[in-house]
Amino acid sequence: MAITLYTTPSCSFCRKAKDFFQKNHIRFTEYDIARDQRRADEMVRKSGQMGVPVIDMNGKIIVGFNQPEVERALR
Repeated sequence: MAITLYTTPSCSFCRKAKDFFQKNHIRFTEYDIARDQRRADEMVRKSGQMGVPVIDMNGKIIVGFNQPEVERALR
């Protein structure tokens, strides 16, 4: 499963999302949208949102860190 995580350094929910994936040994690609405008634009196109985190799980877009929804998407 391809997982992309769009984050910013000061976002506490971004840290929770990263911690969840790391603790469960789930590989993901992280993009810091505060430093990469191209990825920020990509995130907005995918989600329609400016808030982070945005998690793209094989095309399923989750805005914010909703652990039950992430777990459902992993099944």
